[in-house]
Amino acid sequence: MSDFLKHECGIAAVRLRKPLAYYLDRYGSCLWGFNKLFLLMEKQHNRGQDGTGIGCVKLDMPLGQPYVQRRRGIEKDALARIFQKEVKSFHKMARKGLLDPKDPASVKERYDFGGEILVGHLRYGTSGEFDEGSCHPYLRRSNWPTRTLMVMGNFNMTNAGELNQVLIERGQHPVFGTDTQTVLEEIGYHLDEAHTDLYRKLRDAGVDGREMPARISAEMDIPRIVGESAQPWDGGYAICGVVGNGDMFVMRDPRGIRPCHMLVTDEVIAFASERVPLMTVFEASADQVKAVDPGSIITIKADGSFSDSAFSPPQRYTPCSFEKIYFSRGNDPQIYRERKAMGAALVSQVVDSIDGSFDKAVFSFIPNTAETAYYGLMDGLRLYRRQEVRSEILKAVDAGNLTAEKLDELILRNWPRGEKLAHKDIKMRTFISQEKGRDQLVSHVYDITYGIVKKDDVLVALDDSIVRGTTLKKSILKILARTEPRKIVVCSTAPQIRYPDCYGIDMADIGKFIAFQAAVSLHRKAGRQSLLDRVYDECREEMKKPAAERINRVQGVYADFTDEEVSEEISRMVYPEDIDWNGEVQVIFQTIENLKASIKGDSGVWYFTGDYPTPGGYAMVNNAYIRWYEGVGGRSYDLPL
Repeated sequence: MSDFLKHECGIAAVRLRKPLAYYLDRYGSCLWGFNKLFLLMEKQHNRGQDGTGIGCVKLDMPLGQPYVQRRRGIEKDALARIFQKEVKSFHKMARKGLLDPKDPASVKERYDFGGEILVGHLRYGTSGEFDEGSCHPYLRRSNWPTRTLMVMGNFNMTNAGELNQVLIERGQHPVFGTDTQTVLEEIGYHLDEAHTDLYRKLRDAGVDGREMPARISAEMDIPRIVGESAQPWDGGYAICGVVGNGDMFVMRDPRGIRPCHMLVTDEVIAFASERVPLMTVFEASADQVKAVDPGSIITIKADGSFSDSAFSPPQRYTPCSFEKIYFSRGNDPQIYRERKAMGAALVSQVVDSIDGSFDKAVFSFIPNTAETAYYGLMDGLRLYRRQEVRSEILKAVDAGNLTAEKLDELILRNWPRGEKLAHKDIKMRTFISQEKGRDQLVSHVYDITYGIVKKDDVLVALDDSIVRGTTLKKSILKILARTEPRKIVVCSTAPQIRYPDCYGIDMADIGKFIAFQAAVSLHRKAGRQSLLDRVYDECREEMKKPAAERINRVQGVYADFTDEEVSEEISRMVYPEDIDWNGEVQVIFQTIENLKASIKGDSGVWYFTGDYPTPGGYAMVNNAYIRWYEGVGGRSYDLPL
């Protein structure tokens, strides 16, 4: 879908703490770290499919020997292809006698990924211009190791245009179009400045040139350099960088919008976007894996020394709730519990939608990622029904009319019935796939189990979230209608997505959101075009204010309606066309209160409420409305060059 231009998905990094000989002796391979990197990335493969990159930095390489390598790819199954190619290359070199797999020095010298620092990135790139050059890691080369920089990240910067302007005002000539390149150049600029200052100080002190690299490397203050670079950034990010001399850093945005986890052992320091891959790959317990603190920089110097320092004062903690609703794997124990709670929180709305008639309802889910929440919904429905049955039995006992037929009616013939209705055979994130041919593709992604839904049944299907409603209208509801129920109820574990996101998911085109379309439709039906005009004028005025003073004027579009009124209009708008089925469609959304109650601790819910964690969010939402009103559409924070 074109309004999801990118979601930079997963990072993985491995920093070995022992010489390669240690891993050869203990694990039988000098490529222990390389293999662990692959596993970390494979365990996060659900977070990114069509763009992959890996990098390696080797410590203490002799002069004249390469010390940094990178591979990137966008082919189908790029992750497997890249690693297969590198492993094949390793064995081919061994067969030809170009390296000795049992000699760590030989592996490090000859094999590109035989180093101590290994990084990898998985990414979705769903814009038309996505190519290999858009894949992380990004690399800034120099013949000075302390000026060579490799960066990858899971982020969006809302003010990338302003950051570009800073580069221009310095005299640079930016020719790029991504915030990743902007971040790379900003850190690179401060790295260059620090390097030059150290070089001149040492030179003026009479230090011999051959000693310069080691002295500069030892004195390079990475937390200060990266912290200064990050001061103007507005966005959500988890960024990993490696300097050519072997200094490594990982940082997380001050509000903790993007996730990042860390494992520290005697053998390795490893990072990943998700916690469970670290636990699984390194056989670590849950308490060994820690979240990187928001606003902090983890630094591992080339000599192996480790530090954790803050680059920003504490901010309101607002981790992206969409990570838990959709993107993260459900095998994390906390996320699993939270997703089940989201499903259970829908029980009262679902019971109302079926008029309490469990004997005339079938419950299922679509897509596969909604399965965990579905288990929570079924648990909640069964608990509700048990309590209901208990109450009815007690009433019947008191009235003296408890019979076997009554028990059968209460228990056997009126119990929540769950079925595996839709089967997804193609692993594809349909809500961010390319626009062209998308609806036709979705219609063939799912197979239906026939014969389990009767014509007088209500079919209840649980979904993670409903963003545009296009797939629902053109594909999914048509698929579900093949079962010919009298009514289809689609339940979203997420509330109505009313406002754009700009911190990672990149839902930027407000005009394509079905909730926004429904609110606009209601206003126009009521003859209130003047309100839409007024909101446009208010948004334009907001954009004239200083960034810190802006508020979200788009909230005025929804102020006159209840959530239920918007949901009813959505139900009407997504009704499938050109099919023989003529049953009823009802769309149910999670309430914001229930979502917050389901998620442990604080969470970011700006796409539902319009309350953004950074000034850039308010600029983006007002600008998104302006672009919609003027018929421009598209991403509301494109990078001006």
